[in-house]
Amino acid sequence: MLSQAKLKVAIQSKSGEATFDCAPGERLLFAGLASGLQLPFECATGTCGTCRGRVMEGSATSAWPEAPGAAKLKADRGDVLLCQTHAASDCVVRVAANVTSADQGAAPMRREARIARVERLTPDVMHIEIDVATPMTFAAGQFVVIDVPGIAGGRAYSMVNHGSELSRLLFVIKRKPGGAFGDWLFGGDVTGGELSMFGPLGRAVWRPDEARDILAIAGGSGIAGIMSILHHATEAGHFARHRGNVFFGVRTLADAFYVSELSRYVEKAGGNLEVTLALSHEGVPDGAKADRLHLAHGFVHDVARSAMAGRYGDLTAFLAGPGPMVDGAIRMLLTDGGLRPDRIRYDKFG
Repeated sequence: MLSQAKLKVAIQSKSGEATFDCAPGERLLFAGLASGLQLPFECATGTCGTCRGRVMEGSATSAWPEAPGAAKLKADRGDVLLCQTHAASDCVVRVAANVTSADQGAAPMRREARIARVERLTPDVMHIEIDVATPMTFAAGQFVVIDVPGIAGGRAYSMVNHGSELSRLLFVIKRKPGGAFGDWLFGGDVTGGELSMFGPLGRAVWRPDEARDILAIAGGSGIAGIMSILHHATEAGHFARHRGNVFFGVRTLADAFYVSELSRYVEKAGGNLEVTLALSHEGVPDGAKADRLHLAHGFVHDVARSAMAGRYGDLTAFLAGPGPMVDGAIRMLLTDGGLRPDRIRYDKFG
């Protein structure tokens, strides 16, 4: 079967015009990023609206017209979300941003993949291991967008592991009520299931040349990217010279996961890493212990506020989790912590 000819897309921006080729059926955002352009985006899944553009010439179609990020678009004027739009012809798209060439790391790309292993961690949290046809190298804290045949829309998930040229990527996924992907994943044995992913993506990353302490605040499955950061920092010997504080929010102690893995990171850090489980929906049970981890009651950003008072120093903060949690943590870090905005890193998945 002959492959379909690629389409030509021109991006008009504040910094001029750039062009790239787009395969039929690929999203404009992903094709542009794969070509090495720094297009504007945050969630890459249709939720935030950051990747807004306007089709000036040619035609394009939306894979998800009802995407939350499309609520403020003027569709009659050609407004689109680049992360949800396929080119139907050669086209010209205008974006209200500076679009430049990527200056570090390998460009993200589409990879075919297969589910190799799944493990239920709690009733609504799954550990999933996915083999990719083309190995991936990524920065600790990055994510990919996963697409499953027959399920509309992509889902963004951070990698739990870290390394170079990895053929197996690890993820943790929390089931959301009414979520089609979660229903598929939790509904039966999906081992061997085929999917595709685009990435790596995301700017909330840690690199070994950063000579600062680490503060991480995560809620639920948001711990995934933090696990990748801990993995890399531990291997790089970062905690021999710097401190780390991790606050992991869950509803109850029974909802906690990766406890033994976090405990091992604490042990290897030799006293320079503290991890606290924040229980939002119950007090700390009498006599409860979590091997080398601290336990506290309250919303995770409030627990972090109390524990970090007067202890911020020279650090970089990483945030991951539900939107309200991230927003609350940002306010706390700016006001109580006095951190500069460039010391606070997060990616908006929703």
